[in-house]
Amino acid sequence: MTKQIWLNLPVKDVAKAKDFFWKIGFSFNEQHDTPSSTCMVVGENNFVIMLFEEMLFSSFSQNGVIDTKSGSEVLISIDAESREEVDELAEKVKEAGGTVFAPPAESQGWMYGCGFADLDGHRWNVLFMDFSKLPH
Repeated sequence: MTKQIWLNLPVKDVAKAKDFFWKIGFSFNEQHDTPSSTCMVVGENNFVIMLFEEMLFSSFSQNGVIDTKSGSEVLISIDAESREEVDELAEKVKEAGGTVFAPPAESQGWMYGCGFADLDGHRWNVLFMDFSKLPH
């Protein structure tokens, strides 16, 4: 049976992508770095997101890379521990050169989050969920 899952994302420039994600607080398992890929780890369970230069990614997927300016294939969602963490991450994204396409806001009375795009246009959703306010 499957023991792990990881996500592979195409990027134009691995070094720039790594710098962006480093600036917003993600870490890397650098023993898996190559000139055309890097291994980003997310969260307490160290979820792996591999960043591959577009040509290498295309060779694996045997498909073209989507134009992230006109379409999305995936929305990557991550949690936050507080509203303040959502706000801080949104600021870090802007400072690191990303785009906040949905500013931090409350949703449905129990969630607070924002949406951002990384340097390659991949869309991310950051949510703080206050389950004490969840409608019954």
